[in-house]
Amino acid sequence: MIERKLTEERMKGTAIKGIGTAVPFARMDQEDTSARLTEALSRAGEQHSARWAKRIFKQCGVQTRYTCEPNLLEPAETCRYFPSKDSQGTVPTTAERMSLYKEASVPLGVEAARSALQDSGLAPGDITHLITVSCTGQFLPGLDASLVWELGLSTNVTRIPLTFLGCAAGLKAVCVARQLMEGRSDAHALIVCVELCTLHIQPSGGKEELYGASFFGDGASACVVGEVDAESGDCFLLGKEHTVLLPDCRDEMVWEVGDRGFDLYLSPSIPGLIGRIIPGEVERLIGAQAQGAALPELWAIHPGGKGIVDNLQDVFQLSDEQTSASRSILRHYGNMSSATILFVLAEMRRQLRSHDAPQRRSGLALAFGPGITAELLEISYAPASADRNAAASADCREGSYA
Repeated sequence: MIERKLTEERMKGTAIKGIGTAVPFARMDQEDTSARLTEALSRAGEQHSARWAKRIFKQCGVQTRYTCEPNLLEPAETCRYFPSKDSQGTVPTTAERMSLYKEASVPLGVEAARSALQDSGLAPGDITHLITVSCTGQFLPGLDASLVWELGLSTNVTRIPLTFLGCAAGLKAVCVARQLMEGRSDAHALIVCVELCTLHIQPSGGKEELYGASFFGDGASACVVGEVDAESGDCFLLGKEHTVLLPDCRDEMVWEVGDRGFDLYLSPSIPGLIGRIIPGEVERLIGAQAQGAALPELWAIHPGGKGIVDNLQDVFQLSDEQTSASRSILRHYGNMSSATILFVLAEMRRQLRSHDAPQRRSGLALAFGPGITAELLEISYAPASADRNAAASADCREGSYA
């Protein structure tokens, strides 16, 4: 009787029914990157910046990340993205960076999308809506049209590009898909986020540029959103959402187009601002009892930086286990802007599967972007039926990530 009740409950609502992730082939080791960058800064006569870069690279919580630009793995004297005394004529222009973006973004997005479709058990023809997300590059016809052709989606699919919204855009896309799919058993939305952040590393010894260079990485993620049915495996059910522009924060996180890629400014005050303001926004979403036992069990926090995760863990008194998915993704992949939140959810699901989680668990997903924008979404992990769950656990033990 209890099993039947759980099955009936999980067959209601809109959910993330499949997740896929992909990263470029070139892996950046943090210690090696730090050593080459500090060598370049020293060669350029910027010893103070070299010491600061070495410290921030060590403290930012990243061990490895990935890049679509092989030149970022070259020695200090030949890397075009590192400072040098005579780098003015060799630094990649915005046009060059956008050319690399166009070349690398489509295959990466296709890989993540195919993985999400396979994970959901759906075919390309089942997709009625395509939401593409990116803030690190642009071209036309865009990523959305390219994915239609490469994946074999219907040419009548509804295409919704979300561009230049920053790190919060991945979760915003999930919220938009939930709104579109709710109550529609005949529709499925495919979300594809592609971010090539390392293309915008700047050859500068400035603190802001070095901070950005220390923890951003490249990656793509995708998910399928639709109504839950009897064939659905374990999934994240989607609940209420909440979005807010934090007051007096418009200049704390800025992302502008420059002649040599996109120029990023991240204020050191961001973690503290989020730690002070977000608790009130969480209460507005989940109710007045946000202090104490009513808090969700699962926390999918976008690791926009180690300080953000640290502050939220402290203010909500979360355990290390509750932030482990976010910290694991930051450690192994860095901050991949909008694509990161789906990496976090995939890692959270992997952990839940490895523990054979038998019961539905409530949760909250949070992401932050320029503005400062905060996106919050209630989620619930709904385990699969016994036979589907056993198969998922087997996949997990074999090393399946998403």
